[in-house]
Amino acid sequence: MKPVASSIRRLCVAFLACLAVVGAQAANASPAASRAAVPAPQGTLVIIGGGLRADNAEVWQRIVKLSGGKGARIAVFGAASINPEKSAQGVIAKLAQYGADAFFVPIGVKLAGSDYRQAAENPTIVADIRSASGIYFAGGDQSRITQALVREDGNRTAALEAVWAVYRGGGVIAGSSAGAAIMSTTMFYDAKPVLDMLKLGVTDGREIAPGLGFIGGDVFVDQHLLVRGRFARMIPVMLKKGYQIGLGIDENSAMVVSANRDVEIIGYSGALLIDLSRAITDRGVKGFNISNAAISYLDRGDKFNLVSRTFYPSQDKADNKLDPNQPDMREPVFTNDILGNNAVLDLMGNLIDNAQQEAIGIAFGNPRDPYPDLGFEFRFSKTVNSVGYSSTEAEAYSVLKLRLDIRPIQLQQPLYRYK
Repeated sequence: MKPVASSIRRLCVAFLACLAVVGAQAANASPAASRAAVPAPQGTLVIIGGGLRADNAEVWQRIVKLSGGKGARIAVFGAASINPEKSAQGVIAKLAQYGADAFFVPIGVKLAGSDYRQAAENPTIVADIRSASGIYFAGGDQSRITQALVREDGNRTAALEAVWAVYRGGGVIAGSSAGAAIMSTTMFYDAKPVLDMLKLGVTDGREIAPGLGFIGGDVFVDQHLLVRGRFARMIPVMLKKGYQIGLGIDENSAMVVSANRDVEIIGYSGALLIDLSRAITDRGVKGFNISNAAISYLDRGDKFNLVSRTFYPSQDKADNKLDPNQPDMREPVFTNDILGNNAVLDLMGNLIDNAQQEAIGIAFGNPRDPYPDLGFEFRFSKTVNSVGYSSTEAEAYSVLKLRLDIRPIQLQQPLYRYK
């Protein structure tokens, strides 16, 4: 019996040693690793592209409804603004018009008479945030939001943990402009003009910095998209940080992202979906370039699931899928300012319902820009996977899976002469 007892003792010692190792590993686990074990949030994101008008009832009402309806408590952060309280009070007044019981969260780098670091750890403020069923981040400078809510060591403040608790528990996180930029794990920080980013590249800690990551680590988010031609600046960031999917929402419009990762477009305009899962770059080409990216336009009312990558057209387009053999247009499609206001949307709509198989857009700066002789060609092509839908109620398209290739071009200087 003694050999058996000795064997049992050895097994017990080995088991206890394993427990000690596991305990040490758990104690030394990084905050990111610890958070990875937390259940997925059950809440909803409302990501607004900026410029949300007071009369955009569809967006405002959706925020209030998702937060619980009439009387819903919504915590409003004005932290991105140079005048946080004034910015928040404007949002509070609008939410009140649509039935919410909204209140100001007194945390902000620029909030007069307040230490934002102490405020972000204040138990009373934290309790107020946790009591809410919705959170709203107003616009301004997104770096002020992260500065106010993330500790200097990179960990979350108590206030930010409270925001996450609301989201994990089924509440709403809404944000406009800067409040949309923080939704992904990477956000634009001190961004150069779009064309300069293609010419000069992007650098961590300068053009980009960590966001708050509510949408998860696999989707990049940008805003003010169509009116400012910002789709082009998304692509170099996505390549640099390894994102395959990017969503850019236009002004006065919103993406509603549910817990099961359905994305619904509401409001005035729509969103661009960029897919780099099959894209490649040519290192032999000097300058920024990409081939075989896929770009889609999701119009208001459309839905897209980020997990299955399935598209669902709005009701007014569901029975009006375009027949590629019966195009409405036949003329070539070209723009010499692809980064202009809505230029990419116009080009995509004109191409998808056209006998032409490709369209070209050009981007170049003025003679005083860096590298004035450097421009870029954006070539949009239809493939066997390209699909279009046309609305029966308005002159509007949904466009899926056009191929996008971007290559540097050399411009003749001067670009023009007087006759």
